[in-house]
Amino acid sequence: MRVRTRLATWFTMLTAFAAGASAQISLGSAVDLALRSDPRVKMSEATVKKAQAALNETYDVYIPTVNANAGYGQGFGVPTGLPTVFSLSSDSFLFNFSQRDNIRAAASGLESAQLALRETRGQVEEDVVVTYLNLDSDQRREAAMTQEYGFAMRLVSIVQDRLNAGQDTRTELLRAQRTAKQIQLDQLNLEDEIAALSDRLSRIIGLPDNQLTAVSSSIPALPSIQVAAGNGSEPDSAGIQSAVASARSKQELAFGESRYRLRPQVSFGFNYSRIDTGQNDYTTYYPDFKGKSQNAVSVGIQVQIPIYDRKHQDQASEATAEASRAHFATEDQRNQFLEGRFKLRHSAAELAAHSDLAEIDRDLAQEQLDAVLLQLSAASGSSGGQQMTPKDEQKARLDESARTIDLLNAQFQVSQAEVNLLRQTGRLDDWLKTISAMPESVTASPVTH
Repeated sequence: MRVRTRLATWFTMLTAFAAGASAQISLGSAVDLALRSDPRVKMSEATVKKAQAALNETYDVYIPTVNANAGYGQGFGVPTGLPTVFSLSSDSFLFNFSQRDNIRAAASGLESAQLALRETRGQVEEDVVVTYLNLDSDQRREAAMTQEYGFAMRLVSIVQDRLNAGQDTRTELLRAQRTAKQIQLDQLNLEDEIAALSDRLSRIIGLPDNQLTAVSSSIPALPSIQVAAGNGSEPDSAGIQSAVASARSKQELAFGESRYRLRPQVSFGFNYSRIDTGQNDYTTYYPDFKGKSQNAVSVGIQVQIPIYDRKHQDQASEATAEASRAHFATEDQRNQFLEGRFKLRHSAAELAAHSDLAEIDRDLAQEQLDAVLLQLSAASGSSGGQQMTPKDEQKARLDESARTIDLLNAQFQVSQAEVNLLRQTGRLDDWLKTISAMPESVTASPVTH
């Protein structure tokens, strides 16, 4: 039933997309689609297939090859070769000191490609999650900003009425109008950002030109900064492990190249040929050849010992230098990764503190708004003391809305840092697995033009 429900959900969503629809898409669906269609994943999968084929090739040199050749024609004068009508030949590789190193090099190359694929999948997952969280945050900021703009326009109306009654100055009106216009400009900028994020998300998941919106309920709770940061003893990332395996592959290859000279290479050969001298002068020049047609069979083992090959020695030196370069490049890559993770841990802690501060500011603004509303309620039945006005109420509401928007922005920055840390510590997949336990949430509706 779960499989049928998921298939029905996918069919509904894809049908809406095919019709050019505006759709809500859950985080889990976005990640699944991206891992199936992102070009970066496809390229890495092709690289794995290529590495697997390269490994198969190192074993298949031991499997005999079979070839057939045929041809017939007229010849005159001195024969230039054996008059073969058709032949069957087979040869295979039996032994080479370097081949075992070549096999190990190819196996390490396949391991490197598989780890690179895992790293690419992690990058795509991180890209989708961060884009999705950004889109969700902007959607909530847009809702808060729409409410803020309503408060700003109400303030403009109140100040205009007070100006008409001689209770306020034109300067106050201009300030109120400027506040409203700035909020409107921020709204336009936010709309552009939401459109760009929606377009980016649709392209990542392989269904471009669709208007996607995030579903907040599909986002599982992120772990704390302390949990996401780990304890510093985490293993290398898949990208670093891939680089290590690649360097090891080059070292094995260089070692095999260095063992080429003065070591025997053994191969096997077989040939059957049908010879016909009826259409040429072969018997004239080779009178001991009996008959017009004969069979020729050869079976043998060839042993070759390279004694002096300057070109191959240069290739071995080149392979050794490349292996050394790959080793040090891997060390440099690891150092940069660890340095970046160290800095991210500290910056994430700062972002968390900034988010806590933004939450306190929002709570203070809410307390101030509640106090203004309480004083307005109390002032309605009293004529003494300092009285609050609707103008003060709208200013308090504007301040509370602004602090809410700041809080949403700070919370997204913390979430982004947490996602970055989860991937760098190898825990992003564990967090994404919690999505499968959540109810699927995907709806679609046609676009109105």
